Amino acid sequence: MSAARTGILLETGTNEVEILELFIDEGDYQGHYGVNVAKVLEIITPPEKVVRVPNMTSPFVLGMFNHRDKLIPLVDLAAWLGKTRVETKKPAILITEFNKVTTAFAVSGVVRIHRLTWKDIKPLEGSMAGLSDTITGLVETSGRIVFILDLEKAIGDLNPEFAINLLSTNESNGSASSEGPFKVLHVDDSSVVRSAVKRLLEAQNKFSVTSVNDGDQAWSHLEALKKRCQEQGCTPADLVDVVLADIEMPGMDGYHLCKKIKEDADLKVLPVVLFSSLISDRLLHKGEAVGADAQYTKPDLSLVAGMTGLIEKKKAGAAQKGLSA
Repeated sequence: MSAARTGILLETGTNEVEILELFIDEGDYQGHYGVNVAKVLEIITPPEKVVRVPNMTSPFVLGMFNHRDKLIPLVDLAAWLGKTRVETKKPAILITEFNKVTTAFAVSGVVRIHRLTWKDIKPLEGSMAGLSDTITGLVETSGRIVFILDLEKAIGDLNPEFAINLLSTNESNGSASSEGPFKVLHVDDSSVVRSAVKRLLEAQNKFSVTSVNDGDQAWSHLEALKKRCQEQGCTPADLVDVVLADIEMPGMDGYHLCKKIKEDADLKVLPVVLFSSLISDRLLHKGEAVGADAQYTKPDLSLVAGMTGLIEKKKAGAAQKGLSA
């Protein structure tokens, strides 16, 4: 079964999302979880041969297997969640691709695909926020609570090279700008990613970062800047040099935020850079469809140089336009 080709077409930028509901059978309890369909290449039956990797210490990795001439790791999702999966029938295997990495996850079974909006997905807030670092949010659908999984953390646990926390101040940002630090509005629902990106970008005084939690907060921030500019006689481009946004966020996703910015007469001049685990050759067209100026896969640190070049090009173009006016 190809989960990425369900016949249900989503128009990019509408804030809609398809969530694949799966379950883990623990015997006396069945937990229901959700995964963004965009991350799922296909669903298969268990491979005939799974090879244990020598000296493998991760308790949730079942081994490696050959799939379409590629060796990929097989992760027991239940074990990663700290659960014990009871096998009453053959498990389903999800083949996923994100962070430019292909990984397989064993689950008890899949239920269905739900077509939702990001506003339907509620973040874990307040006392619930500390309950689990494997869950990014939840949605109530078909009378059940479905927990949205943080699969990026799973592959980060599998191989730290894929973890976003590799962002560090050791990465050179180049010399400080003669115009002062570039002003970045960074949008991401992960507090870990927000703090890591802020440290990285502000390390050498080339960037000044304002961080917000999701697309709704980013849009409210930009609307407030527009009002401020109307009162003070400036433009939003005087106050923000670039918007750096994740894609998957409760409330408003990065695609929808980018589309709103590019369709706004006052904000459309702002460069928008998408920084997400979803960025891949297979999905680049989605960012292009909403007018994104650049797209980078987490945790690709080349975004620093790319974002710098993008801002400098925009500023040079604006200066040239002013001279010729």
